[in-house]
Amino acid sequence: MSEMAPKQVHPFLFLVPILLLLNVCKEAMAVKQLRRGFYSESCPAAEYTVREVIQRAMVKDPRSPASVMRLQFHDCFVNGCDASLLLDDTETMLGEKLSLSNINSLRSYEVIDEAKAELERICPGVVSCADIIIMASRDAVSLTGGPTWEVKLGRKDSLTASQEASDKVMPSPRANATYLINLFSQFNLSITDLVALSGSHSIGKGRCFSIVFRLYNQSGSGQPDPTIEPRFRRMLDGLCPKDGDGNVTGGLDATPLKFDNQYFKDLVQGRGFLNSDQSLFSGDARTREIVIKYSRDEKAFFKAFVEGMVRMGDLQSEEPGEIRKNCRVANHHPSDQMLHSILLEA
Repeated sequence: MSEMAPKQVHPFLFLVPILLLLNVCKEAMAVKQLRRGFYSESCPAAEYTVREVIQRAMVKDPRSPASVMRLQFHDCFVNGCDASLLLDDTETMLGEKLSLSNINSLRSYEVIDEAKAELERICPGVVSCADIIIMASRDAVSLTGGPTWEVKLGRKDSLTASQEASDKVMPSPRANATYLINLFSQFNLSITDLVALSGSHSIGKGRCFSIVFRLYNQSGSGQPDPTIEPRFRRMLDGLCPKDGDGNVTGGLDATPLKFDNQYFKDLVQGRGFLNSDQSLFSGDARTREIVIKYSRDEKAFFKAFVEGMVRMGDLQSEEPGEIRKNCRVANHHPSDQMLHSILLEA
């Protein structure tokens, strides 16, 4: 009886680990190469296309620019600007959308979806969801009266997301200035960056859920926050009664649809909506002087805000990435599919 010949092993199997490693290294390095005009040749209409989508969204919902701008903050602070925020949960992954700071709070994901669909139509597989967030955030600011700037692009999209990572990083509306200073320093962002970027609350609204403790039980005292200006507190009492609907919203400053320095003027007057905002004036001398400066000098605020947004946009993930086809779902990698078919044949 003849012996059975040993099963042949496909020679490419020995190359697969090396090729996968090279691919991972290439992708990991690519996220570092951010530059202005990144899509000038590969997708010249990218920035224009995103801006058009933001403009249309504004017509449908005047709140959408503020919601879109917040996406950059909530994405970049959690393992870098990699669009991990946009991934939906799967059977094996709890993403960031339901984290403590995002659930019932972040919105306008569909605006990013629309921009991605447009870009996939004209430049398939070219523009990352992470870059769309950065472009859309810039456009949300400029289209509501704020400054504009050139954005550095070239990011990759993450392959996964982590609710736990988001919960560990993103601050609560109850946070004070000292906590925020320490948090920002972990990302090499200065006190000036903190105050300027907090000015993102120049547009948008906040929920009563985020402030009821200030109105009725600040620091467990059973009393309202004494830093709230009395007339403003009475207005907030009417908007957010004790045991009322926590999802009712109020403007984060007196001009919630216009990007300006009114936010800082309100803080000086004791009319900050969130505890984390008012604390920048009332809670720490290091941030107070910058708040006062920006309340008097809108140009200085705009300049510092742009610089802070660019620095925040430089926060990058060290993990490998991809260009997603759908911002809500990670792609199936061709290398994974190739490996799977080779193993079946071997």
